[in-house]
Amino acid sequence: MKKAILLSLSIFLLSIGISKAQVIPSFSFGLKGGLNYSTFPSNGVFNNDNKAGYQAGAWARIGGLGLIFQPELYYTDKSVTVNNGGVSNKQSFKSFDVPLLVGAKVGALGLGGRFYGGPVLSFTTGRDRDAFNDATALRYKDANYAIQVGAGVDISSLSIDLRYEGGLNKIAYGNDNSHTRVSLFSLAVAYKLFSL
Repeated sequence: MKKAILLSLSIFLLSIGISKAQVIPSFSFGLKGGLNYSTFPSNGVFNNDNKAGYQAGAWARIGGLGLIFQPELYYTDKSVTVNNGGVSNKQSFKSFDVPLLVGAKVGALGLGGRFYGGPVLSFTTGRDRDAFNDATALRYKDANYAIQVGAGVDISSLSIDLRYEGGLNKIAYGNDNSHTRVSLFSLAVAYKLFSL
């Protein structure tokens, strides 16, 4: 009989924890940093070598009923090397990125998972490239648009996110004004500073 009561009490307390985590509205704020791996499709004339970049910034998460809205603001560096006929030209641009992600969260008691997606607006703040060969130059716009999808794991105040970002607008490159979309994969670690 005692075992049945203890089991019932354990299930009841676990149910309260799960319902609190998924039903009651919450707000969290934290910092994040990570690496990205930029790519753009080769077209037979231009080839590319993918390069690693970085990102650092802040995030907020508003949730309830198992759903989340997660706006972010981070500074990022995206880089590729464009190859044309044996000539390489390193391209890099830095931007402030603003993802507006919507998704779902599951889990309780400090352990959970998230799945999300949404638009990203990038405001370019700087462009670096080797100036000797304009034939391979990428011409980044001041504002670029993309879509992100990803998943994350939360362990207490620590989070790990893996995302794919696909460019929506085309970026011109080369003397013939070919166009491509820059995409990237990112892996970031985040720390929750506080939650309400």
